[in-house]
Amino acid sequence: MDMAGRGKKIGSVLVKLGLLGLLALMPTDPDMTQPVSVRMAVPAEAAAPEPELPEARQLPEPEPPAETAEAPESLPGAETPAAPEGPVDDAYFADAVFLGDSRTEGFSLYSGLETPVYLHAVGATVDSVQTKATEETEGGAVTLMDRLDGLEFSKVYIMLGVNELGWPKTEKFEERYSDIVERIQENHPDARVALQSILPVSAKQEKKGSYVNNRRIGEYNEVVRRVAEEKGCVYLDVAEAVTGEDGCLMAELTGDGIHLNTKGCRLWLEYLKENPI
Repeated sequence: MDMAGRGKKIGSVLVKLGLLGLLALMPTDPDMTQPVSVRMAVPAEAAAPEPELPEARQLPEPEPPAETAEAPESLPGAETPAAPEGPVDDAYFADAVFLGDSRTEGFSLYSGLETPVYLHAVGATVDSVQTKATEETEGGAVTLMDRLDGLEFSKVYIMLGVNELGWPKTEKFEERYSDIVERIQENHPDARVALQSILPVSAKQEKKGSYVNNRRIGEYNEVVRRVAEEKGCVYLDVAEAVTGEDGCLMAELTGDGIHLNTKGCRLWLEYLKENPI
């Protein structure tokens, strides 16, 4: 065989050997005669980890609220003792103060009640009792409120407003009345404060057509009632004890249509005794 023939045979043998080697490297399916495709395996550390989902868990059953101990009905000093049931006698007012204008002065003279302290002035208003020195003391004249500050008492009855009926608006009346109540509550925190309604005037006074009339009194009494509610005071509608069916002060209870006589003051006192604070 010449050289060219030998080279061609050797090349043919090498080609066959190469194909056999390649087939030996390829994995085969034991059930198939044809080789299966090869896929490159991705190293475990190179694969992106799948996010871990939290294990599903059942929420715990809500625990029943713990039983709390019942609060005591009242704590010492937390509440003012309840007012006694009426009627009461004169001794009930021994630790009381009455603050007001000329109507309160008439009450002190004609009701027969001598146990309280009376602080009053003719023409007194919710402003003047705080600014005008009308009460004589050993140290000189002081305002009614200054005098009140220095007293010891457990209850105070206030009636003011008839002299303020001519004021153009009720806002000042409400503001100054509130100042009085706040001052008492600050200086005598344990005292009961009763705001009495303004008494009506007679039908004869109504006919005069002045600003002192029952419509105006009704408006001011609504202010008094509101101050009592806002400040936590007692509102006493003493006017109902002396008001007739016509809505006016009964004629037999007054001489001038505004101030009460003895009979009227006694009815006023009877109302207070039946409605202790």
